[in-house]
Amino acid sequence: MLQKFYIISLLMLGMAAGSYAQQKTDRDYIRSGNKLYNDSLFIKAEVDYRKALDINPKSTDAMFNLGNSLLMQQKVKEAMEQYESVSKVEKDKSKLAEIYHNMGVILQSAKQYPQCIEAYKESLRNNPKDDETRYNLALAQKLLKDQQQNQQNQDQQQQQQDQKEDKQDQNKDQQEQDKKDPQQQQQQQQQQKNEMSKENAQQLLNAVMQDEKNVQDKVKKQIQIQGKKLDKDW
Repeated sequence: MLQKFYIISLLMLGMAAGSYAQQKTDRDYIRSGNKLYNDSLFIKAEVDYRKALDINPKSTDAMFNLGNSLLMQQKVKEAMEQYESVSKVEKDKSKLAEIYHNMGVILQSAKQYPQCIEAYKESLRNNPKDDETRYNLALAQKLLKDQQQNQQNQDQQQQQQDQKEDKQDQNKDQQEQDKKDPQQQQQQQQQQKNEMSKENAQQLLNAVMQDEKNVQDKVKKQIQIQGKKLDKDW
């Protein structure tokens, strides 16, 4: 009987524990997750925060804390998604300030300074007394200015480099052209010589033809003269 009672007691204790586990609320999981988070057990904390959201999907505390635990695991994209989601439903200004502050930190680490500045400004709109956010905002503004200046310098350097390369290309083309010019000049001279030779040949031919014509004319004239003499003699 003692053994049976012992077994029955264990079964009853197990059922009670299961019933207690089923009765845990989202706040219970959030508190458990916070304890794990403070102990730097971020993966286990993430599990509890997700369990809290399973029970209450609208729990802004669970959403924000889940984002924090993801960020500590270097899951930046997932953390940002959680912050963006909770920022749309959270009404408490102090919590909104923390949400936008963390979003600003992520954007700043990604060097997305314009978006980062807007996030810090939104944080300060909800909590104007947050000196840490104000400092981060000033730093982000300086980093943006430096980034723009560096980009401008790079653009100028690239432009100068492009102009230098264009000039080098032009000089190279000119050098190649200079190399080709003597050949072209020689070809032109040869062509001119050929043309002159043709002209000379034509002139000579014309001269010969003219001479032949003159001879023929003289012959004809002599014949005519002789003919006239014959007529007179006849």
